[in-house]
Amino acid sequence: MTITPVVLCGGSGTRLWPLSRKSFPKQFVPLIDNKCLLQLTLERLAPLCSSNSNDRGSHHIIFVASDDHRFLVSDAIEATKTDHIRKTILLEPVGRNTAAAMAIAALAVSRQNANPEELLLFCPADHHIPDSKAFAQCILQGVEAAQNGSIVTFGVSPTFPSTAYGYIEQGEARPDGSRQVSRFIEKPKADAAQALLLDGGVLWNAGIFLLTVHTLLNALQTHAPDILDACKEAMSGNEIKNGKKAETLSTTSLSPSFVSPSTQAFTNCRSESIDYAVMEHFKQVVVVPFEGQWSDVGSWNAVANLIPADNQGNRVQGQGRLLGASNTFVYAANRTVVALGTQNLLIVDTPDALLVANSDHAENVKEVVNLLEKDQLPPAIMHRKVSRPWGWYDSVDKGERFQVKRICVKPGAALSLQKHRHRAEHWIVVSGTAEVTRGIEIFLLSENQSTFIPVGEVHRLRNPGTCDLEMIEVQSGDYLGEDDIIRLEDSYGRVT
Repeated sequence: MTITPVVLCGGSGTRLWPLSRKSFPKQFVPLIDNKCLLQLTLERLAPLCSSNSNDRGSHHIIFVASDDHRFLVSDAIEATKTDHIRKTILLEPVGRNTAAAMAIAALAVSRQNANPEELLLFCPADHHIPDSKAFAQCILQGVEAAQNGSIVTFGVSPTFPSTAYGYIEQGEARPDGSRQVSRFIEKPKADAAQALLLDGGVLWNAGIFLLTVHTLLNALQTHAPDILDACKEAMSGNEIKNGKKAETLSTTSLSPSFVSPSTQAFTNCRSESIDYAVMEHFKQVVVVPFEGQWSDVGSWNAVANLIPADNQGNRVQGQGRLLGASNTFVYAANRTVVALGTQNLLIVDTPDALLVANSDHAENVKEVVNLLEKDQLPPAIMHRKVSRPWGWYDSVDKGERFQVKRICVKPGAALSLQKHRHRAEHWIVVSGTAEVTRGIEIFLLSENQSTFIPVGEVHRLRNPGTCDLEMIEVQSGDYLGEDDIIRLEDSYGRVT
């Protein structure tokens, strides 16, 4: 018996704005012990992928993520000690909800492994479940039902009448320890949620599923054949990449492999959740209750609840200071934020945006993002600090005809060989060593040394060292947009 975890890494990044953005969703944000939720998810699933062939586990984890986030997924994987596990990253060209994401994962496993009875464990990337042992035990309780053709879902015992979660109504108990699902209940209003808890027999829907490849593909063929057909077409014409260049997908390499479904076919797929596409129609859906601590970290109230409160109900993460405050949450990672005499507030500070909200309105943050997008304000989408496959840059200052960036390049990484039509650049090395290509020249710069890149000059920056390269870049010119980059060569497949 093998279990292949499939981590669903989709998400728009709107509910935890301004810390998460569409370009940097919450599963990649370091929220807990300086780890992101995707890292914690991978660490939680790793025991199900034992390196010992005599233990349970397929030694393989699949990730389904946006193509825009491929290197964020890679960075999260690199930060975990899971080198013994083979990893495949399926890159969605567009978001098409969970039914399509689960379909392409099942098709990928089916193509690599002829065993249709292999178990797939679908898990969201952005949940917080601190008790990994209890989680693994709960999953294993569902194995028998899944092997017998059921779709096994996992429900969390509710602790309050939440309006942010869907519910599962439990039916009859089964000999294998699971319970039949009577019905799925959409996110209720407050009075309906209260009534559900008073009646009993309901669980929060955690969105975690265990089933065989055969069961999933058959269920999709019966209840959503158009989605399955579109995903088959997308996967039949996919591009397989491993690291920096396209090559045949290895079944033994432990380096993450990138698989890109056909853009046109996948874009034509109907967008539908697995709940609507399959779960509400499939007859053999069972649920296994999970009694441990669980959170989908779906709002700032949920983030606040992960932090112990003081005697006044205040919670602080970072450099917050409170005086005469009660039931106030402050997130302040970058500078001192003082809350004086506040009540029932959420205060979230980032370098380029500040959120101050009544805690009763935490679920409405996504409406703020919609408003910012309508006004075409950059903080709706991007952070000031932007991740790149080679490292990151932080836009420290910007004005008419100039921009200042702080740049960090990882050891061994390199920016593309490129040129700009409209801007010149001055580079000053702060720490580490820079290998600079400028026209036909290639030379090294060390700490406190600098160089100048004229408008139109072909150039490249590489870190040949074993520690991070940090530098300051001063841009000047009549246009400073990120689209003024003509890439001639690139290690990450981004040639213009």
